[in-house]
Amino acid sequence: MQFLVKSSPVTTLKTATLVVAVGEGRKLGATAAALDLASDGAISSLLKRGDLAGKVGQSLLLHSLANLKAERVLLVGCGKDAELSDRQFRKIVAASHAVLKGLGGSDATLTLTELSVKGRDAYAKARLLVETLADGGYVFDQFKSQKAEPRALKKITLLADKAELADTERGSQHAQAIANGMAFTRDLGNLPPNLCHPSYLAEQAKALGKAHKNLKVEILDEKELKKLGAGAFLAVAQGSDQPPRMIVMNYQGGKKDAKPVVLVGKGITFDTGGISLKPGLGMDEMKYDMCGAASVFGTLHAVLALQLPINLVCLLACAENMPSGGATRPGDIVTTMSGQTVEILNTDAEGRLVLCDTLTYAERFKPQAVIDIATLTGACIVALGSNTSGLMGNDDALVQQLLDAGVYADDRAWQLPLFEEYQEQLDSPFADIANIGGPKAGSITAGCFLSRFAKQYHWAHLDIAGTAWISGGKDKGATGRPVPLLTQYLLDRV
Repeated sequence: MQFLVKSSPVTTLKTATLVVAVGEGRKLGATAAALDLASDGAISSLLKRGDLAGKVGQSLLLHSLANLKAERVLLVGCGKDAELSDRQFRKIVAASHAVLKGLGGSDATLTLTELSVKGRDAYAKARLLVETLADGGYVFDQFKSQKAEPRALKKITLLADKAELADTERGSQHAQAIANGMAFTRDLGNLPPNLCHPSYLAEQAKALGKAHKNLKVEILDEKELKKLGAGAFLAVAQGSDQPPRMIVMNYQGGKKDAKPVVLVGKGITFDTGGISLKPGLGMDEMKYDMCGAASVFGTLHAVLALQLPINLVCLLACAENMPSGGATRPGDIVTTMSGQTVEILNTDAEGRLVLCDTLTYAERFKPQAVIDIATLTGACIVALGSNTSGLMGNDDALVQQLLDAGVYADDRAWQLPLFEEYQEQLDSPFADIANIGGPKAGSITAGCFLSRFAKQYHWAHLDIAGTAWISGGKDKGATGRPVPLLTQYLLDRV
């Protein structure tokens, strides 16, 4: 999909479909009023008949209005509020897109940037608008013998005031980079696990490195992980025929001496639970257990597209968790890269094991901040559902920066505590630490576990178990989150 931004008189605009907002109570905004005047009152006449109430997301398609060069005019309800919420605005944009996808025109022009959205300037409105449109156009059908019908709509133009043209253009460009990163993340998540394994992800990283001169890629295999003493990481992978990989992608966009931000992604390409086997129902969705790594990949794609002037290191902890005669057992004790020993009470708490060694590895980059992203705990879904990511950390400033980025990107997180009392649930009689802390506060004790390996730098942990994918039914699939949050955090650092 091509997105353009321009300023033009709406009444003389040539386009297949012109999208205009109409409020409840027959309220016409500036654009709708201009069209109504040019078309001899056609719009107000229809509204008087009650053809459109103007509620958020309602739509009415009009053809060949008099004195207009637009072939169609799509009226979309924007409700009665003077200022819309982000959610209302997204509903209006999504409703418009749902109609446009079914039309025959190859282009459309949207005037929705004239709407007032609470806390959003021209740049931020364009971001939300284009991200919603691009994300709504995502299709994953590469394994279907019958592909989706090609859509006629190829180009969408955002109409903006001349004074806001530059900000709207910048918002559109940033949104396209983020949306493309989300699409890459979704593709990786939706791939079947027989194809998307640790070696496949390593090949994707190598290809990205070849395409960008300022991106260095290093792949650490089993031998190198063993030399590093990554006993926890290797323990997860030892039951699988698929070899583990730690993927290191180092983007140098800032000054040489500038400390990097490090993103660490959990990349369990399939999680059976190991010897602590998961129930069979819904286990197919455990291909999404690598969505933390996929979201780091997607964020890097956005950074590369925008060529942000920062230094960024991406570490992907990739392995497959399978049951076999060689698999890790409950009760096994392993030594981590940090030297701490871990008693593995449950082999299904494997994400924290690959992450803990990767967090130790992150120390060598002398980072300004480290953020790990992981589909870590089902307990986070119980606590926060599928709308909000869980957030913990050892630095209040970093946590607040991520919370603020989530609000601005409309990809929100919520802070959970890491009080010392929770650490006691991880006590082990045989090792330095147990890998689970019992049934209570599962998301928090998982964060407590990781915190023990992140004491040398400012660190935050995003639990995206509820937000990384939609579960069950024909609509299941990866969401691309939290690429918007992470990219916004990096934009804020710039």
